[in-house]
Amino acid sequence: MNEKAREHLQDWLRDAHAMEKQADQMLRGQASRLEHYPELKARIEQHIQETQGQIDLLEGVIDQANMSTSAVKDMGAKFTAVGQSLGGMFASDEVVKGGVASYTFEHFEIANYRALILTAEHCGETEIMRVCEKILKEEEAMAKWLEDNLPAVTRAFLARDESDDLPSKR
Repeated sequence: MNEKAREHLQDWLRDAHAMEKQADQMLRGQASRLEHYPELKARIEQHIQETQGQIDLLEGVIDQANMSTSAVKDMGAKFTAVGQSLGGMFASDEVVKGGVASYTFEHFEIANYRALILTAEHCGETEIMRVCEKILKEEEAMAKWLEDNLPAVTRAFLARDESDDLPSKR
């Protein structure tokens, strides 16, 4: 087996861990500000739980491979998420922009897990492959939910925005 492939696998697992830490931070910020979109808030809160499980799974395979997570990557991801969250707080159309950003981020995660699965398979790392396949299914499910529900969220936002009596932002 190619040692360079194993190094990539380890590096990309660390990246995935940092990516999930970023996702957790972004989702928590988004959920904390949603007031008038209960279905979106509930699905985001469900995905926060999934994301926590994904972090645990990744930490498990990272520990099993005698690796460590990257504090630098994790910290960078958290700072990025905080910046994104703060930026959304001031947008009058935060719910729509947040939904679009979440949809985009889910596809970023999907692409990363597909690369990880192929690399784990190449390296003969069946447990890492299994973990990444499980996480991939959850990310695909969230992306599909967003795809199916962003039109309704956008319509609800536009209706609330046109009303003088209803706050639309959150």
